[in-house]
Amino acid sequence: MRFLIVVLFLGSFASLIFAECQCVCIEGEVQAVCSSSSDIEPICPPRICPITPPSVEPVQKPSVPPIGTKTCVQKQIYNEETRKYEWKEVCY
Repeated sequence: MRFLIVVLFLGSFASLIFAECQCVCIEGEVQAVCSSSSDIEPICPPRICPITPPSVEPVQKPSVPPIGTKTCVQKQIYNEETRKYEWKEVCY
């Protein structure tokens, strides 16, 4: 029984410990991006982002923004693995 209580207690803090926020390059500037509007955005350390290449914004499908946000837009976000900017939806 104690083991179960400890697991539940630690599990309740897992979302705080492993918050889904990252500091990424968005259109040439460092910004915090979180997967949930309830996450606390980190303070991003300054760094130099690669220059955003010219690109045509993809057609955005009509959708309802997630709870806690008002609007979603397409932004070019730098992917560290591919070392290229990719179009992703960002909601505010």
